[in-house]
Amino acid sequence: MFFARPASESRRSVTIGAVVRDRCAHERDDADHQVKNDRRTTRRELLKLSPLVLLGGFAVPSIRARLLEAGMAWSDVAASAVFRRSHLAPTFSASDVVPFDQFPYNGYDNLEPAIDFERWSLTVGGAVSHPGRYTLDQIRTLPKVTQNTRHVCVEGWDVIGRFGGARLGDFLDLVGADPQARFIAVSCADDYYESLDVATARQPQSLLCYEMYDQPLDRGHGAPLRLQLPTKLGYKQAKYLMTLEVTHVLPAKRSYWGDQGYSWYGGL
Repeated sequence: MFFARPASESRRSVTIGAVVRDRCAHERDDADHQVKNDRRTTRRELLKLSPLVLLGGFAVPSIRARLLEAGMAWSDVAASAVFRRSHLAPTFSASDVVPFDQFPYNGYDNLEPAIDFERWSLTVGGAVSHPGRYTLDQIRTLPKVTQNTRHVCVEGWDVIGRFGGARLGDFLDLVGADPQARFIAVSCADDYYESLDVATARQPQSLLCYEMYDQPLDRGHGAPLRLQLPTKLGYKQAKYLMTLEVTHVLPAKRSYWGDQGYSWYGGL
């Protein structure tokens, strides 16, 4: 035997059930809203903390080295991207040129490395049609360029000097450099070494320099042959040249100072 539930009680049950469902739904909405707010807060807090994290990274030697290396690499890429071979460095009048004895001697190790000047030649190899040894007289047969340009040292000084020599681009044409090659690398009598991108090498003011102040280079300034690059910092302008290689890839020893943390590109 069973009894029918009064209609008023049934209505009350339905009403109570609806209220419970509404309350549960509201609580779920509140929970979802809180989660979203928490996520936004977390992202905001991370953004606020990111400079502190970066600063903290510089306090850890191993991380600091990687951050600095990445920053220097980015700087080199950006500088290379905006470089234009046709863009010329400023040139100056004779009155702006410092006297020869006020142009500093500067070297990383030895200002007078052992060189047999009578038998000296520049050994050329790599991606060229005419590898071999090129004497100073052969280099002098190329059109001579004389220019008054600023030499800028990374140590903080700069002077305007007078330089003469053959365009590096003309010499690359002489030796039949592969037009697809990307770099040149040089080594020096004082064990210095350096490399350049081809765009810089073919910039019309980039010289194989054999004169300063209308006189042959002296030993302290890189005799018998040096790079003279008005668009680069001084440490890119290798002296006492002994070898030059045209290459598609950078050598393991890219740049004496670049391999010690300085900018490889070294542009002005």
